[in-house]
Amino acid sequence: MQFQKGKSGNPRGRPRRTDTEAALRQKIRDNLPGIVDGLIAQAQAGDTTAAKLIMDRALPALKPLDCAVALPLAGGLSEAGRSVLAALGEGKVTPEQGARILGGIGSLARIVETDELIHRIEALEAAANGKPTE
Repeated sequence: MQFQKGKSGNPRGRPRRTDTEAALRQKIRDNLPGIVDGLIAQAQAGDTTAAKLIMDRALPALKPLDCAVALPLAGGLSEAGRSVLAALGEGKVTPEQGARILGGIGSLARIVETDELIHRIEALEAAANGKPTE
């Protein structure tokens, strides 16, 4: 079933919070110290689900830190890509850093390609109109 253009599929909108939900949230807030203590006790008793829950909430996964790296990116785009792959293979950059740098090189390649196409089109148009190119 398709919706009519300009007409909402949910005319009443998102339902408001219920009083029972607000009461439950307040009850959890009031009992939070006991809940946490019980969860810790379960984790200490060997409950891996409780331990995982605590670890996921208290100590979120570490994210890699970016640090500046000096890479020889002189030359063409393919040489720059090769130097990034070499640095990756030698452990000078992390896989995440390598992927980001290669992504940047790929974006640059698309920009250069677009710029070259614009210049070619302008030269073709100028030649078709009998105007000298710059």
